[in-house]
Amino acid sequence: MRIDAYSAISQIQATNKVSRPTGTKKTGSTDKVEISQIGKDYQVAKKAVAEAPDVRMDLVNDIKERINNGSYYVSDESLADKIIDRAFAS
Repeated sequence: MRIDAYSAISQIQATNKVSRPTGTKKTGSTDKVEISQIGKDYQVAKKAVAEAPDVRMDLVNDIKERINNGSYYVSDESLADKIIDRAFAS
């Protein structure tokens, strides 16, 4: 066993005393958040969509009135096209 190798290893593995922070420094500044114009526009659009009704009653009432008057007409070709579109869309 080599004793001189032990002292060399102990020097390599020697740990230095770790200094710990004494406290936090106060800089006097505060955190600040800034929202971009795109973010602001997004918020406005999201609010408008949330407030909009799911059903446009003005259009529904117009169609109901035209059905009751007998003036609502859908062509056979238009109806067939919609049926085919829905059948093949799935």
